[in-house]
Amino acid sequence: MVYQELIAQAVKAKESAYAPYSNFRVGAALLTESGKIYTGCNVENASFPAGNCAERTAVFKAVSEGEREFKAIVVNGDTGRYLPPCGICRQVLAEFCDPDAFQVILAKDQSDYRVMTLGELLPEAFRPENLNQEKDKK
Repeated sequence: MVYQELIAQAVKAKESAYAPYSNFRVGAALLTESGKIYTGCNVENASFPAGNCAERTAVFKAVSEGEREFKAIVVNGDTGRYLPPCGICRQVLAEFCDPDAFQVILAKDQSDYRVMTLGELLPEAFRPENLNQEKDKK
């Protein structure tokens, strides 16, 4: 997979971030199985818990357009470090993504990035199949 286009879109999405309180801008670009890319940025709020992360913004945009299958996401921030998704974002990704196949690209810039699977970032995630109402037979 060529990551440069996804990274470029995440960096561009970061420019739209609304972060007047923390000045911590984050952009994300989510690649669907159908090949579409959905971007997101973080959006803060004076009531801090009401904000939304870039990763969830991208996922929610994609889901609202009917997408349910995802291949990869890039996360880029202003810190100059690899920026992994927060716990809530990891859980949202776990709802839709195969933990062993979905790639999370932590990008400092287009030439410096790290690729991980969702399973590496969130081992033993609570997933939809955990809600199975049938009891396991022993």
